[in-house]
Amino acid sequence: MIFGPTPSQTVGPFFAIGLPFDGGAHAAPGDVPGAITISGAVLDGAGEPVHDALVETWQADPWGRFVDLHGWGGRSDLEGFLGFARVATDENGNYVVVTVKPGPTPGPGGGAQAPHIDVSVFARGLLHRCVTRIYFADEEELNAADRVLGTVPEARRGTLLARPTDGGYRFDIRLQGPGETVFFDP
Repeated sequence: MIFGPTPSQTVGPFFAIGLPFDGGAHAAPGDVPGAITISGAVLDGAGEPVHDALVETWQADPWGRFVDLHGWGGRSDLEGFLGFARVATDENGNYVVVTVKPGPTPGPGGGAQAPHIDVSVFARGLLHRCVTRIYFADEEELNAADRVLGTVPEARRGTLLARPTDGGYRFDIRLQGPGETVFFDP
């Protein structure tokens, strides 16, 4: 028997079926030297919290090394560092990731990329994940030289900058509307 094509479905809100991650919100242990939090909210086009989104992060360690085995500057030696976190938003659209600030990584054309965290957002109503980056507002010199960040119109770069807070950084993700976060093709 031949079946016809089925329609596309949104990526949420059924995350509990196949996406739980034992590490949860911890890309690094909270007691590792230099541990920080990245906190924020996922907001829809009307500025309302998205209470059933999933935020996934992937990053290098403070020396620009990853946990993976692809040879990106050598494997991370930071004890307990996963470089990956996956956390659901709460009823107010908030999320918190425990990590360390990443170091610069090799970039396109042989230059260095500014410290950043890659982010995927899954949420109801989305047919595909949204992909963005978190850069750090207090890394002005490195941000100015980053080729990827340089492709973003200057008026929109602020949507990719996490702002310092006590013990970490704040990074809100706006899925659309005024102040929409810049998203990249995956």
